[in-house]
Amino acid sequence: MADNVPCGLLEACVLLGVSNERLKELCPGKDADVLVEAEVLQVHAPPFITKDRSCNGGVDQGVAPAFSRVQKRRSFKKKKRERPVSTLSNSSQASESEELSVPQNIDLIALPQLCFPDGLRITNESREDSYHFLVFTDVFGNQTHGVVAQYCRPVQFQQDNVIYANGHRTNEHKRLYTTFSICVISKYPYYNALRDCLSCFLFQMKTSRVSDFDEQVKEFSAKLALVPIPPSGPLHVVFNLRPLQIELPSRLDVDRPVMDLDLHLPFLCFKPKQILQIISSILMEQRVVFLSTDWAKLTLVSECFMIFIHPLRWQHPFVPVLSRQMLDFIMAPTAYLMGCHTYHFQEVAEEIEDLVLIDIDQGTVSSSTSDRFDLPDVPLAARDCFIFRCGGLQLHYDLDVCGSSSQTDVNDLRAHRRLWQRKLNSSILNISMELIVNIFSEVCDFLNYEHRVFNSEEFLRSRDSTDSAFYRKVLDTHIFHSFLRERLNRKNDAFTRMQLNIRSETRRLKIMTESPRRPTMEEINRKHRAENGLNKRLGMSMPNLADSRSLTVPIRQMSMMSVRMPLQMGSWSPIKPVKTFKLPEFPPPLAYHYVQNYYHDLIGQLDRSISSASPDDSALLARYYYLRGLVNSVTGRHVDALADFQSLYKTDMEIFPAQLLNTLVEALPVEEKRIAERRTDLKRLMSRVRRENEKDRARLVDGGTVKRFELPKKHLQKEDFVRRVQESGIVKDLETIKRLFEALTLGVEDSCRSVFYLELDGQVKQVDPETFRFFYNFWKETEAAAQDVDLPAVVLEHLENDECVYKVSSSVKTSHGVGKIAMTQRRLFLLTEGRPGYVEITKFRDIEDVRISSAPFLLLRIPSLKIRTSLRRESFEANLKSECDLWHLMIKEMWAGRKMADQHKDPQFMEQALTNALLMDAVVGSLQSQKAIYAATKLAYFDKMKSEVPMMVPKTTSDTLKHKINPSLDQTSPQAVDVLLYTPGQLGVSDVDGGGNPKLWCALSDGKLLVFDAASWSMQHNSVQVGTSRLTCMLAVNEQQLWIGSKDSFIYIINPRSVSCNKQLTEHRCELTGLALEERADKFSQTVAYSCSEDCNVIVWDVSSLQVRRQFRVSCGRLQSMHVHNGMLWCCGRDCVLEVRRNGSVHRRISLPDHLLSSPKGFSSFLLFNESEQLWAGFADAGELCVWHCRDISKPFIRIQLKDCAAVTCMIRVKNQIWVGGYNGSVTDRRVRGKIYIVNTDRYTVEKELQAHADAVQTMCSAEDRYVLSGAAQDDGKIGIWKVE
Repeated sequence: MADNVPCGLLEACVLLGVSNERLKELCPGKDADVLVEAEVLQVHAPPFITKDRSCNGGVDQGVAPAFSRVQKRRSFKKKKRERPVSTLSNSSQASESEELSVPQNIDLIALPQLCFPDGLRITNESREDSYHFLVFTDVFGNQTHGVVAQYCRPVQFQQDNVIYANGHRTNEHKRLYTTFSICVISKYPYYNALRDCLSCFLFQMKTSRVSDFDEQVKEFSAKLALVPIPPSGPLHVVFNLRPLQIELPSRLDVDRPVMDLDLHLPFLCFKPKQILQIISSILMEQRVVFLSTDWAKLTLVSECFMIFIHPLRWQHPFVPVLSRQMLDFIMAPTAYLMGCHTYHFQEVAEEIEDLVLIDIDQGTVSSSTSDRFDLPDVPLAARDCFIFRCGGLQLHYDLDVCGSSSQTDVNDLRAHRRLWQRKLNSSILNISMELIVNIFSEVCDFLNYEHRVFNSEEFLRSRDSTDSAFYRKVLDTHIFHSFLRERLNRKNDAFTRMQLNIRSETRRLKIMTESPRRPTMEEINRKHRAENGLNKRLGMSMPNLADSRSLTVPIRQMSMMSVRMPLQMGSWSPIKPVKTFKLPEFPPPLAYHYVQNYYHDLIGQLDRSISSASPDDSALLARYYYLRGLVNSVTGRHVDALADFQSLYKTDMEIFPAQLLNTLVEALPVEEKRIAERRTDLKRLMSRVRRENEKDRARLVDGGTVKRFELPKKHLQKEDFVRRVQESGIVKDLETIKRLFEALTLGVEDSCRSVFYLELDGQVKQVDPETFRFFYNFWKETEAAAQDVDLPAVVLEHLENDECVYKVSSSVKTSHGVGKIAMTQRRLFLLTEGRPGYVEITKFRDIEDVRISSAPFLLLRIPSLKIRTSLRRESFEANLKSECDLWHLMIKEMWAGRKMADQHKDPQFMEQALTNALLMDAVVGSLQSQKAIYAATKLAYFDKMKSEVPMMVPKTTSDTLKHKINPSLDQTSPQAVDVLLYTPGQLGVSDVDGGGNPKLWCALSDGKLLVFDAASWSMQHNSVQVGTSRLTCMLAVNEQQLWIGSKDSFIYIINPRSVSCNKQLTEHRCELTGLALEERADKFSQTVAYSCSEDCNVIVWDVSSLQVRRQFRVSCGRLQSMHVHNGMLWCCGRDCVLEVRRNGSVHRRISLPDHLLSSPKGFSSFLLFNESEQLWAGFADAGELCVWHCRDISKPFIRIQLKDCAAVTCMIRVKNQIWVGGYNGSVTDRRVRGKIYIVNTDRYTVEKELQAHADAVQTMCSAEDRYVLSGAAQDDGKIGIWKVE
């Protein structure tokens, strides 16, 4: 195996102490309490035996049969001290050295000090065995973990010729005691398990002869080398090491470390407030020193805090145990986390300033410069929530079992204790993760993923003043920088999952808009009253989309003082049930043939476990395949190992051991490689492993850069300007930024003529950095002013919860009195002066006319703004003076956007108009020139559309269309909607479980999958990357499986509840074009699914086992889709539609109609009517439908002409209607309009013709026959929701 692919428990086992020769030197004449220097006595590391060693007298030539790496080794010289010649018999040398072979990655020089941190003494009293724990970190940050057992052994020696006072001589036997250490080193922090292993070994040693000790240490080490490490997930490995049964827990997730320790230890030592102080110190990368009189506590407590801050990772020196000789490490100038004995407290505190000193025994946190903790606290809301949660933890095992019966078996008792600990650990993990999410969740709102930029200054400005000191320190740390990199890489870890779960519905809906950051009325209300409304449960039925309030739900709020929060929150990860796999009894571990038999038995057990496991429990099956693959690779059965790892594609790809498999493929012997390449699945696996390995080499080692947003210092051309604006977070949309560029360059053309604006074959425009800075600062100042707006309570009563105040005028005289005009995304209202009051001016949808007029004032006429509405006879007039032109532009744009949004049922138009209006405000405010208003008109996109293009939508379309969704809001430009799939909700299943509400699955370009809650049309999950190619088809197979076909020839299987992709079917060789499910004949029959690819191959799948039942090829042009009907498979090719029997033989064939034989593209889609036995087909380059009678296809078919249609792209059946998606215009000229035709199946006529999208309709699906959802190509990129009559 490769150095970086450990798969076994043992790295090395080291015996330390004083050699027998040295004891003979020291003991005569010594009484007790002698401090001696410890040394390495033995080093045992795999491989322990090989085939050739057993056969060839110790010559190592075979493969190491152990679950460990074949490690590079080096020599380590163990020096023997000079001894008097008189103590040696027949020795001609005074000193000698002995050479040990040790793994290259283990440094033994400092190990004696770490194993004897108090020093090694010879005493006249025996001591009890003791244990402590170590962490070793190499220069690359890779950690290795050690568990040390110290035990006493008597030293009995004969003291010759003792002369008493009376002159009598005699020989005496004297007994002293010395301590030895056994250090078991592993790549994984199995602290409890390894301590149990050492305890069992020392227990066995009590009845063994001292002379056998060295050999038994080696046997003990060799047994541990036979233990495989379980992969992450629901399977633990158990083995017997008499008298105990040892359990190796698996990692909870792939991204989490092994947790084999008691996470409640810090809660027993510290109060929640002190725990928060320690976490704060670690997050701010301080120099932290733990102190205790018990060496074991240092590592265990330190490791707990490393787990508490996950997914952030400590990246500085981490040495939780420092011996007396290592105290100078604390003088290091960098950040670190170290631990030492409490005895050194005063010495450490006096020598070094600015240390955070944590006394585990006393439960105190202090600074070396003062008795108080002077660092900033974690943010207030996160702190209060954490302290409250900690109050509900049950930390004492004895209290939990005081009413239970006493266990009579020690292993049963230990199992019960482990179960209790696992539940407690799960609660603590959830609490600590919730703390990290509460601290850092809003960081993601200030990231620009396209350009990998974090706007730190903007983030800091958005923090409360009490929390800003904490964030200023944390934002400059390495630990936070790595966290940012993972967020920008869109890592889907426990942080991401909890962040998504606790996000309120209002926050999700806010993400579905592009409006700039402003406080909503709900957020402002918090300042006025303490509300604790719960988020209402959305109904199972579809929402009334005509009501805008159906898209707004109250935000979740928590008040620590007045509402008692349940300990087990819905956003927490529940404790998952686990199963155990027990290893066979250990053989004599130094005999090759016995070890081979052990592996044979192990494979047999795994075979039986795989056979008995339910096919539906794919997660458990995957762990068995993984373990069997490890055993097969260790025993040299490489082809079988490849087959086992190949099975992970169909069970759980999350644990796929890519590095191990790459090593296995590279090391394959020629003959085995030839055998593997004869199997199609293994040949493809090996080629894929090689491709992925090449990609990994080309990939950046650091995972990508992270930039902080900075204002430009050079002139910006259009491309640079687009990037800078997107980085700033002001706006993402590419076309809007281009209009902004035109506005800013227009406003400075006269005043800043330079070489940058010379007309050379077209004007080269650039924005100078000063203009950009003025614009950016004005935008941010306006945003900050809106954050600080103080509205009277009487005003809040009139506004919706999700409304934000975006602009307020200066105090002006109006037809309703003196006051300030305020604008939200829905309305204009007057904030009256004197006695604060609210006067509504108008909602934008009610405006009939907006114009600039003039009002007399003394001898002057002042510019005024007149607004006429449909609800009042008289116009509203305001003497806005110099602000009049800007307000006129902004209100007209908002009015036009509102009308467009209402006409097209697309709320994004309103958000876009709002963004345009605010950009106008910023342009005018930053340019301060005569051309500023004219420059702002460049941003009046909707007002210009209103005057240039008729805004009226045909009544039929308007009445049928209910709503539109833009799934590309987080993109810089629209993305094509390739596939849509609706899945109904499940009664009795909570939203947290992922199955409560209905879902809309949306596949965008390049493999991006989005999930919308179909009860509120809010985005439910962050996008999931499903491969890197275009997705072509989707099928809901059952509650646990959603299949997605891709252009890359794979079928990706999604878990609908967790929205995770951890399975693949890789048997196809070309683009997937269709998926179909055959209804079960009865409850005892197996569910069968069909898949087809463009090369005309069809595969029949057993859904439960994901095994191929049959595979056949149909004879047609490009195979494009298929359906299952009455036990027959109907396949739509480019040139024909085939009815195929289950064995693959063609039953009937329907060819292209004669008048379309010259069509180069042929059929595009088809569907079957079960009741009327009809086949409906559409064509890729003809605007018509053809209908055949399935019982007699020789009958003349029926043609249905689709008016103004160039091609049919998709068809679905809804009730007794056929909905047909297509387009008119020319694709090459990019003048395409998407259309939907609703066809009556009885009269074969078009009932409705809908103007659906600004680009071709690519996909449609039905939502319980109540709504139809349509997705458009890239120029539109939206989802339309249509009501079914």
